[in-house]
Amino acid sequence: MSESAKNRSSQAPMPARHSRRAAGERIIGQASAIFLRAGFKDAGFLLHWPAIAGAHIARVAQPVKWQESAGGAVVTLRCEPGAAVLLQHETRALLEKANAYLGAGRIARFKFVPGPLPPAEPISPHPAPDSGARPENMDLAEALERLGRLRKRLTRS
Repeated sequence: MSESAKNRSSQAPMPARHSRRAAGERIIGQASAIFLRAGFKDAGFLLHWPAIAGAHIARVAQPVKWQESAGGAVVTLRCEPGAAVLLQHETRALLEKANAYLGAGRIARFKFVPGPLPPAEPISPHPAPDSGARPENMDLAEALERLGRLRKRLTRS
């Protein structure tokens, strides 16, 4: 039995939801309005902040606002309350690193605002946890054999 003409015409084909752009490109495009509200024209500075500032600074400070001025931009960094004073001593080095990434003279100064930061990612455990005998309790042959096993395990992963 065949369907009636009425049923066939009422079921329009579903529009395709496939996109030829990568998911990351779509997300950055949608998030650009949020970045613009904070003054960041390019999300690259925020995305590459740990590489620009260094891991030790990125753990305690994050850029939250960008204000353009005639002499250069003022970047507001939210930082852990105790870290604001210590980061002021590293301002010159941080300015050099940021301006090396963005171009000479783009950032004039940093403004530090104490506040809570999102929790940092936990540090990954050692790749080869040791559950066997301690080296001081084994002879040279056992220690070399154990070292060989650990190296094989690390090179495979």
